Amino acid sequence: MDQRTMPITQEAALRVALASRAMPNVTLPRLIALLQSHLGEQIDTDNLRAITVTNLKTGLGSMDGEEDDEDMGIGIDAMKLAVRILWGEVQDDENLPQAEPYADGDIPDSLRVAIASDSGNELNGHFGSCLRYLVYQVSATESRLIGVRSALEADFAEDKNLFRCQLIGDCHVLYVVSIGGPAAAKVIRADIFPIKLPNGGPALEVIGRFQQALADSPPPWLAKILGVSADKRLRLYNAEEEDD
Repeated sequence: MDQRTMPITQEAALRVALASRAMPNVTLPRLIALLQSHLGEQIDTDNLRAITVTNLKTGLGSMDGEEDDEDMGIGIDAMKLAVRILWGEVQDDENLPQAEPYADGDIPDSLRVAIASDSGNELNGHFGSCLRYLVYQVSATESRLIGVRSALEADFAEDKNLFRCQLIGDCHVLYVVSIGGPAAAKVIRADIFPIKLPNGGPALEVIGRFQQALADSPPPWLAKILGVSADKRLRLYNAEEEDD
């Protein structure tokens, strides 16, 4: 993050990004503009505590050209939650699983798998907007959650998709509920193979099915994933899309 173009501390940036997601139809630039109108150009965790629900209600209403008492389609409960997030009282999803220590070689013959998630231990995120990636080290007989990586800072990156690719750049496979074509191409060129499961589901069930594929007869895309060029991998992904 470039402090010259975005005068906001890292922790404050995470809170602001999460708060914007808590309020329907409130984009990150819109919330930043509102906060800067109250706090000035510099935003940090200390001055965020000066923001109130009334500030949000009045400020967002003014941006929409509405009166204070009109329904903005956001909801007072969502604004209350956003303020708690800005104040640092809601740090994260309390149902998040805990990552375990891992050292290279702990799980022989394993691959690294990222799962796009918005809540708990679930595959329920879109590549370009999920809150985090759950990172598993997986072999045919063992799996271990080795990381929970927040993607909130991607909202402040010049190239959001590239930021996300770099965030999971050590992974071989990515599970998402949705990903666009250009983003999928970027993921594949980062040597990561994306798999869409539109219905999502518990992460451990997804990992279990992946392990079954490893143990039984790996599908062609998995058998080839580590031994082909990015261009061939992209063609393989497109072929999988056509089969779906």
